[in-house]
Amino acid sequence: MTAADPLLRLEAVSRRFPGGLAAVEAVSLDVAEGAFVTLLGASGSGKTTLLRLIAGLDQPTAGRIVWRDGAPPPLGYVFQSPTLLPWASVSENVALPLTLKGARDEGAVARALAAVGLAERAGARPAELSGGMQMRVSIARALVGRPRLLLLDEPFAALDEITRDRLGTLVQRLWREEGLTVVFVTHSIREAAFHATRAVVLERTPGRVSTVIDLPPPAGLRDRTSEAYFATCARLAAALEGTMRQDEEALDA
Repeated sequence: MTAADPLLRLEAVSRRFPGGLAAVEAVSLDVAEGAFVTLLGASGSGKTTLLRLIAGLDQPTAGRIVWRDGAPPPLGYVFQSPTLLPWASVSENVALPLTLKGARDEGAVARALAAVGLAERAGARPAELSGGMQMRVSIARALVGRPRLLLLDEPFAALDEITRDRLGTLVQRLWREEGLTVVFVTHSIREAAFHATRAVVLERTPGRVSTVIDLPPPAGLRDRTSEAYFATCARLAAALEGTMRQDEEALDA
């Protein structure tokens, strides 16, 4: 692959689990460097499985994942829940990836905390933080190693709508300022429409690509009240509704 090629390419990737259950099947997808790709679909559409395959936390049973440079770039992973060590301070939780490598860097920890607006809470414990703050710690932990690829697995699903919007704005700002490539799993049409430069709608059981919608990168933060935003929401809703009809037809067959 050359510099003009996508950062990574999924080529007919499938993942079957013991017993024959297919989580994803024949998924082909390009992720360009600097893109913000959202994986949108109902429960059971294989979104998390695809993210784990990209991260190398699992391996495909068919197909392959091809990296432009032959190997994945430095990456950060944000899980559905913050998964913080309750006995450790905020700064210790953020430093964990570096500590495990024996490369603790206080400057990197301070930069990551400043990026998510938590510099003043470095000495706090997770129990002293709100749910939104805990997720910001998780994002800082993913950023501390200066990743080029950021993977997020429905990180805001358990949060209230106001906090979700604020953290979504934070992630979009970090994407723009840090020059990241992002793959973001969501079941929210609003989130997908707000973030995506490429929105991928998945069928479910097994997960297959149903629709890919490419969107222009926003000049600034997208306006959630604009006509363009609502039009994108409508396109995604129609695509997602199409996958639901396919499920109903399969059940009726």
